[in-house]
Amino acid sequence: MRRVYLDYAATTPMHPQVVDAMHSFYSEHYGNPSSLHSMGQQAKDAVEKARVQVAKALSADPAEIIFTSGGTESDNAAIKGVAYSLQDKGNHIITSRIEHHAVLETCRFLKKQGFEITYLEVDKYGLVEPDDVKRAITNKTILVTIMHANNEIGTIEPIEEIGEICKNKGVYLHTDAVQSFGSLDTDVNKLGVNLLSISAHKFYGPKGVGVLYIRKGTRILPLFHGGGQENHKRPSTHNVPGIVGLGKAVQLAVAEREERVRRYTELRDRIIGIFEGMEHTWLNGHPEKRLPNNCHVIVEYIEGESMLLKLDSVGIEVATGSACSSSSLEPSHVLLSIGISREDSHGSLRLTVGRLTTEQDIDYVAEQLPQVIEELRKMSPMGKNRNT
Repeated sequence: MRRVYLDYAATTPMHPQVVDAMHSFYSEHYGNPSSLHSMGQQAKDAVEKARVQVAKALSADPAEIIFTSGGTESDNAAIKGVAYSLQDKGNHIITSRIEHHAVLETCRFLKKQGFEITYLEVDKYGLVEPDDVKRAITNKTILVTIMHANNEIGTIEPIEEIGEICKNKGVYLHTDAVQSFGSLDTDVNKLGVNLLSISAHKFYGPKGVGVLYIRKGTRILPLFHGGGQENHKRPSTHNVPGIVGLGKAVQLAVAEREERVRRYTELRDRIIGIFEGMEHTWLNGHPEKRLPNNCHVIVEYIEGESMLLKLDSVGIEVATGSACSSSSLEPSHVLLSIGISREDSHGSLRLTVGRLTTEQDIDYVAEQLPQVIEELRKMSPMGKNRNT
């Protein structure tokens, strides 16, 4: 049976060149970068090479790059670090209702610590209105945290406009770029951000390693305390193989971005075309301002979990929402925020293409998907009673 993986928003397979780059740092060049001997310094050089690779991709200074364990840690470190550092200035943080749980749960935690959190509404496409950010800023606002692109519906947020507003108001801006890095321009100067999060496993790097960009002069306290690694901002023995793999994945993402985006867009549009030919389905997210690999739809009268399992039985692997919350029975907070009913939100399906997706894969999806949906609708009480 053919297997078609269409869940690249959840994670990606490591690029073969990334695997090759990491290999020797597990068994041959295994030194601790904090050690002064040759083996240690060799590892340190590899870490610093990766730091330069990341900095170049972000148009940043290497000293502004902090290695972390991934996107969740980077988001936590950015938001809590700024909040605790600027308590003397204010206690107000602005975010949106469609952020990743790594941001929303961090804000919820800080609210219990006495911080004031403003959750901005979004429109039907999931877009934050920059003027809403401007109106929400007060003399107590210390941080705005808005994602670069949504991990579920793929909508790209107007971060450059929000960055200009924050700069003029003297407020820090953090963006979660976990889904956007590798597909969108993440030049931190164009975006106007003070802090930015990325995670290697979203762009063909290893799991368990990420980056927090911190603009020079940004006040931030570390989450952890211990050694002096990462300029005292993230103490812990370096994950050298992971950092090397991240650096290589970043380098490849920059070199291949134009071609990847071209292919992703073509394949994504073909998938969207499949759903456009079906009744009682619609596309979520902005029709144009969306990630090149993302197709997120509502299929009425069917549970998303049923579709996922049935598609998996014919070799097609997709998602019903964010991989971080797909085990929850609660409807997606993102879909509720863009006006989708609780009932309809349970019929969501996210298909995301990637580097290894082929036209033949999409042909197979076009063959199997309509059959799966029709079969499930015949079995569904909701489907039997629908008005056609």
